[in-house]
Amino acid sequence: MATETPLGATAPAHSRIPHTEVGGTVILLNGASSSGKSSIARELLTVLEGSWFHMPVDAFHSMRGGSDIPDDDLQAEIDRTAKGFHRAVAGMAAGGNNLIVDHPLSRHWRLLDLLDLLVPEDTVFIGVRCPLPELERREKERGDRHPGLAAAQYSQVHAHELHDLDVDTGRHSPAECALRIRDFLPDRPRPTAFETLRRTLSRSDRLRVTSAN
Repeated sequence: MATETPLGATAPAHSRIPHTEVGGTVILLNGASSSGKSSIARELLTVLEGSWFHMPVDAFHSMRGGSDIPDDDLQAEIDRTAKGFHRAVAGMAAGGNNLIVDHPLSRHWRLLDLLDLLVPEDTVFIGVRCPLPELERREKERGDRHPGLAAAQYSQVHAHELHDLDVDTGRHSPAECALRIRDFLPDRPRPTAFETLRRTLSRSDRLRVTSAN
């Protein structure tokens, strides 16, 4: 008959949950569809020191199987996926992993949700900007996005107006943008954009806006 381990006894190493001293850094790339977020993320993986994960929200959407989603449930399905994605990001960071997150904050509740979930001093909020005519040109050239998606997101993704750093893929290549972000990381100022936004948007305001959206 198996006996219980006495209270306070040292458990074997293979049965203990590894301790995480600190959480990981999250580089949050926010920009409209076709702005170059994924291209910048891929370049960052080649220039950043240490171990980093690229977590794009599109990867979570691509996991979805089953039958076609009815049009009247499509937005709710997208929102459920985004909400789960946010918690996966927060969990990976809490485990001590460094992340490059590729996610358009085109609906206000997404920012509010992430403000509650992520550690603000460990979140580097990057605005990925690009002129609308160039976004529309890229969208048409790619052919894998719903026509008009970039234009629909254009005025929404940066509506909060505050980032730690902005990069412009209409003027600079993804590699150049990645180097700007890399060079910004060691001496990034405090308070961070997320710290400021958490103070600006009080918790009661965030909950009120979230419930309304």
